[in-house]
Amino acid sequence: MTDIRMLIGGEPRAAANGATFERRNPLDHSVATRAPAATAADAVAAVDAAAAAFPAWAAMGPGERRALLLKASQALEAKGEAIAAAMAAETGASGIWAGFNVHLAAGMLLEAASLTTRINGELIPSDVPGNVAMAVRQPAGVVLGIAPWNAPVILGVRAISTPLACGNTVVLKGSELCPATHGLIIEALQEAGLPPGVVNFVTNAPADAGAVVEAMVAHPALRRVNFTGSTRVGRVIAQTCAKYLKPAVLELGGKAPLVVLDDADLDAAVAAATFGAFANSGQICMSTERIIVDATVADDFVKLLAGRARGLPLGDPRKGPVVLGSVVDMGTVERCNALIDDALAKGATLVCGGKADSTLMPATLLDHVSADMRIYHEETFAPVKAIVRVRGVEAAVACANDNPFGLAAAVFGRDLARAWQVASRIQSGICHINGPTVHDEAQMPFGGVKDSGYGRFGGQAGIDAFTELRWITMQTTARHYPF
Repeated sequence: MTDIRMLIGGEPRAAANGATFERRNPLDHSVATRAPAATAADAVAAVDAAAAAFPAWAAMGPGERRALLLKASQALEAKGEAIAAAMAAETGASGIWAGFNVHLAAGMLLEAASLTTRINGELIPSDVPGNVAMAVRQPAGVVLGIAPWNAPVILGVRAISTPLACGNTVVLKGSELCPATHGLIIEALQEAGLPPGVVNFVTNAPADAGAVVEAMVAHPALRRVNFTGSTRVGRVIAQTCAKYLKPAVLELGGKAPLVVLDDADLDAAVAAATFGAFANSGQICMSTERIIVDATVADDFVKLLAGRARGLPLGDPRKGPVVLGSVVDMGTVERCNALIDDALAKGATLVCGGKADSTLMPATLLDHVSADMRIYHEETFAPVKAIVRVRGVEAAVACANDNPFGLAAAVFGRDLARAWQVASRIQSGICHINGPTVHDEAQMPFGGVKDSGYGRFGGQAGIDAFTELRWITMQTTARHYPF
């Protein structure tokens, strides 16, 4: 069991009232972490500390900020073993997934370091003689990052890395399900030498989340919010931000379709579907949720995919290497068991896997899924996947768009021009042709449409999200006025 502390103004902190909460392992329910249960006053103190640190950090030269972010990347990489142990204990994640998290998150810090000299503006021709008009990007202020448990290092780092590169100071609100894992990110940043108050860390008991978040959003110094998580909670965050007129970037739920056209390379499609559907036991916002296959190749595709799925190692990640570790809780198991029962009762076929009685859920495929089944529409966020058979491109596109989400998608086909046309018609923020739905790179504009949220992380899009665009003019000659 790990005891952790918050970080406010460079100092480790308990909650003001001494309260704590526990995170238990999903498999054996042993206490994984004990963390401070922040009060609203603690949350305000974190924003105060970030606000106090902001002027100096914003004024720091880009080279100095870059050097600190480069050190942070190295410090995070060095914590790989500790992060893997924390993720296994808190969320049941596999070592493979933990390693992927650390590698990509370290790359995100490298990318953020490269952004420090890309925060620029432009000269805009003015109709006023002698007027030099500029569009200038400047740091926004204090940024609140709210990160989830499922890809905790990737999404925890993403919540704060680009804001830091842009000259903002940050507060990271750790997930109630993985406070120790998120705490290790903060440790890495501190070890890199970031000044006190530039990065602050708050943890809270689940029941206090609303009050803690609202206290920070309401703070006058807080100027941006970014949240990754469920659409249900995202709506609450959006409403809170709207109440206080605070801009937000929201990356929410998904029901990612993987479309297999009649001319697809089936081996490539199966490999991508296996990875996209079952990485981290399907608990990724980009996870392949619906596999939409042209009926002319469906039998062969399903046979190949089932063979791959049945062979995926399943077990407790604390006891050795696995691909499928534990899902996050029994609520996931119960929800997916109900989805399986519903689909089978309405005519679906169980290809492999099936209902589970613990959080070790096997790779499960349901074939002949139709629109009257719950699993066709509802996000499983688990290794339980629907296969929908369609005939032709029009039916494939209609099926891909037949849900309220729009984060990631994929299309497989050898005719690249046709695959491109299909991809262009899918309503999603991200679409990969002949690649998996699960694909992230730090420099790419990452985000969704529809119920998957709004705004973009990554690269220039991230700079745009976490800076203020100002119009500044300089009059260099005498100016004529009408009166």
